[in-house]
Amino acid sequence: MKKSALVAGVIFLVLIIDQCLKIWVKTHMNYGDEIKIFGLDWALIHFVENNGMAFGISLGGIYGKLALSLFRIIAVGFLVYYLRLLIRSNVSAGLLVSFALILAGALGNILDSAFYGLIFSESPYHGGLAELFPQDGGYAGFLHGKVVDMLYFPLFDTYLPEWVPYWGGSHFMFFKPVFNIADLSITLGVINILLFQRSFFSAPAGEETMATEQTPPSEDEAQREDAPASVIAGTEGEEEEASAEAADIGPREKPGPLEEAGEENQKPSVEGD
Repeated sequence: MKKSALVAGVIFLVLIIDQCLKIWVKTHMNYGDEIKIFGLDWALIHFVENNGMAFGISLGGIYGKLALSLFRIIAVGFLVYYLRLLIRSNVSAGLLVSFALILAGALGNILDSAFYGLIFSESPYHGGLAELFPQDGGYAGFLHGKVVDMLYFPLFDTYLPEWVPYWGGSHFMFFKPVFNIADLSITLGVINILLFQRSFFSAPAGEETMATEQTPPSEDEAQREDAPASVIAGTEGEEEEASAEAADIGPREKPGPLEEAGEENQKPSVEGD
């Protein structure tokens, strides 16, 4: 499978699941309603909406909502550009899937903010289902829609013992935030990079090592590698002798006539001449 097809498939699958679940919850549940998943008390479909970030975290005010929506769009543009670079590079499929999950989650929440205010009626707190494409128009303008959340897993709902300092006797719940498939997709992508794609953070060093290993040898090195061991040893010996002579003796000038005569006088005479 081509890398681009893998990335597109992950993004498309996450968006379809995320948007289908959000539309179903918005049009079939009153605000605040709960449905148990497989009859479990700690796994619920709980319909709420938020004006802000993931896991129900809000950024207050109209301008705060607009700033958050614009930031998401810029972040998505950067992720699209970076994913294209990764696809062209020789990265693992796991890293591509991780970034595809992050991008899909960001796109899922952007669709809520951008279009849900235009295509849905309000979900009132006092009860009543929202209508898709209402005749009177949506409840908000472009980029001012609310994000639909529905996944709720209160695994522990208890009170802390009295002996716990400062918080003793207070109510404790884990896990309290309500989130959606898009939030889950972003979280899974980040966790996968941190735990299983740690080589991503050391990629520049690895590229430098590969470049060093792939540097072609020079012509002299190539000839020495191809030559027999005896020839290489002889050549190295000649080079060492030449270096020693150059360092210790140095160049000598040709002796003049007087020096030659002096040398002849210094020769010992041969007896019996």
